[in-house]
Amino acid sequence: MPERQSSRKDAVRNREAVLAAADALFARRESPEDVTMADVATAAGVGKGTLFRAFGDRAGLLRALYEARLEPIRQAVETGPPPLGPTTPPRDRVPALLDALLCFKLDNRRLALALEEGGSSSPYRAEHYERWHSLLRSALEQIPGLDDSDFTACALLSATRADLVEHLAGEERVPRERMREQLANFVNRVLASGPLQGSTAEE
Repeated sequence: MPERQSSRKDAVRNREAVLAAADALFARRESPEDVTMADVATAAGVGKGTLFRAFGDRAGLLRALYEARLEPIRQAVETGPPPLGPTTPPRDRVPALLDALLCFKLDNRRLALALEEGGSSSPYRAEHYERWHSLLRSALEQIPGLDDSDFTACALLSATRADLVEHLAGEERVPRERMREQLANFVNRVLASGPLQGSTAEE
């Protein structure tokens, strides 16, 4: 039993060391593609075998690092106070959730882009996307007059995609606060709109 507990502690320490090393490397390099698994293993002081056993592959490491960075927001969403927490009125919570996600993408541009571009077959199948979509859909369902919360959640999340954020922040050089303002205006217009006149579910 002591050996097993020691082994688990070593695994936890190695994982924390790898995530810290990867975090530092991604922050320093111009492109996520410049960071290799060998680089991370060397910086963390572990063997490549340990790295692959813990994370599977590079995409697995990216996902783990992304989730580690996202953890404070996840806690705020699940148990925190308004405007992100579960007691927030839906009309206030939806814009706050999307603003938090946009800010996270801006603060983690390279990592978010690498994950969405190089992750599993589609960014829409990523665990974090499904989590945000479910959260938004649930909040939207509580807003009277809004139809098709599933599609609306998809449309709102598309405004925070990493490739769009990278395009606006990088190529277009849209300032952070301006981008947040644009997103807030877009979200508020969506929430204020009702079903199209003359439209039906069958159409």
